[in-house]
Amino acid sequence: MLNNSKINTHLTEDARRICFELEIFPSIDSTNNYLMARAQTNAPSGSVCFAEEQTAGKGRRGRQWISPQGQNIYGSFLWRFNGVAGLGGLSLAIGVGVIRVLRQNGIANVGLKWPNDIYSNGKKLGGILIEVTSHTDGSASAVIGLGLNVNLPPNIESITQAYTDLHEVTPNVVLERNLVIAQLLNELLPIAATFEECELAAYLDEWRDYDCLFGKQVNLFVGSQQIDGCVQGIDENGLLKLQRADGSIQTFTSGEVSFSA
Repeated sequence: MLNNSKINTHLTEDARRICFELEIFPSIDSTNNYLMARAQTNAPSGSVCFAEEQTAGKGRRGRQWISPQGQNIYGSFLWRFNGVAGLGGLSLAIGVGVIRVLRQNGIANVGLKWPNDIYSNGKKLGGILIEVTSHTDGSASAVIGLGLNVNLPPNIESITQAYTDLHEVTPNVVLERNLVIAQLLNELLPIAATFEECELAAYLDEWRDYDCLFGKQVNLFVGSQQIDGCVQGIDENGLLKLQRADGSIQTFTSGEVSFSA
């Protein structure tokens, strides 16, 4: 089970300094919802929460994040920024931090699917959800949520895409969730704390190394429109570059990518 003291034992001095509060819930509707509400009551940067279970976990575009009891990693943290400008690439930088942690644990066959998914062998392993709120003084608060499948039951009917978990990806490696959570906080909290200074440029090359879409023929859905093309990576602002059938390159700020592994 998740344990506050076990997580704290593995935090670096830097992470411990900027982690204002770490809460663990046996069950919660959504860790993102909880910290979004706390952001409205002036909760400080470094407010962190994890849960054994989410009853209304949140994925992208209003989807539910399936969150069974005691099996996976569901957590969020709050960080305050001077403004919204420049935060567009934050989810990409957070993705780099997640891959770093997985590779620290000997998990090499993982990558990033634009804009904010963790993939392995063509299947979804985890996802990042960042919700940003602007304030009247011009500042912004971001709640950065992460769902990571550790031991997800097979054949869940409500999940409509191919998925995997760390147990399937690395069956011979036993991962202790408290240690992995501490490692994630060691990476992700400093990324958030320095992002306005470093911006996406500090993570671009590494993100491109982890890109699991590059060179793939994909269908990009933007609203009701389907756009087909070959992925050419991301530009300096983190926008997806898609080569169309006529050879032209278009960039996209958002969209849902479908591809065949």
